[in-house]
Amino acid sequence: MTTVEENPLAESDVAEGSTARPFPSPPTFDSVEAERVHRKKALVDALNIIGNLGFAEGVAGHITVRDPEHLDRFWVNPFGVSFRHVQVDQLLEVDHDGTVLSGAHPLNTAAFAIHGAIHATRPDVTAACHTHAIHSKAYSSLGVPLEMISQDHCMFFNDIAMHSDDGGAIVTDPNAGLRLAESLADKKALIHQNHGVITVGETVDAAAWWFIALERACQTSLMAMAAGTPKVIPDDYAQYSYDQSGHDFGGWFQFQAIRQEHGKA
Repeated sequence: MTTVEENPLAESDVAEGSTARPFPSPPTFDSVEAERVHRKKALVDALNIIGNLGFAEGVAGHITVRDPEHLDRFWVNPFGVSFRHVQVDQLLEVDHDGTVLSGAHPLNTAAFAIHGAIHATRPDVTAACHTHAIHSKAYSSLGVPLEMISQDHCMFFNDIAMHSDDGGAIVTDPNAGLRLAESLADKKALIHQNHGVITVGETVDAAAWWFIALERACQTSLMAMAAGTPKVIPDDYAQYSYDQSGHDFGGWFQFQAIRQEHGKA
């Protein structure tokens, strides 16, 4: 996963006298308490938006965000509550041992097995996203890597992993979660054969955008493959496009438009 510590298009980078305007940046905070409030609100926004997009299915799926103070804990949606209706006061706080530290609802054991392993092994990951969205689920059944067949696919160029173990089985075993995290390695996305996809980011917004973009990339790939044999973009072009849109700030920035569309800006 390519990370960007600061907004690459910050105000300080705009030349004096230029008519260009600085891009917005992810917010910063004076306290961990304020950052915790923001992260939990961002998590609920992402859950609601992904639910409204129709990418959630029943009780399956989970999005998590690491606590800014207790780095061995994360916040996750409550099991059995619709993505579209989750509220901040319903979120669960869970440690890396799977203990629910706060929250009144049950914990999805698959959420702990998958996300607990990712958060424990990837200190650079703030948030992780996984649902059983239809097109990424269908694409995962092919057991093939994602080919770079459009400009939008290229944001995943050399930054998406494959995992075939435990495909089709509900991931409740922490060891299965660790194997999945091992396959993810340092990438920002993973296709889990016969299951679906998982995305991660330095912010909830980035992780959610990568998930939305990957679901749509899988849909595009399925459509193109059904119509014929897609032409694959040359690596140098794919790398150029990735450099423009595949970094974490790019994911955060793209999600701001989705927020606007869903009244969450």
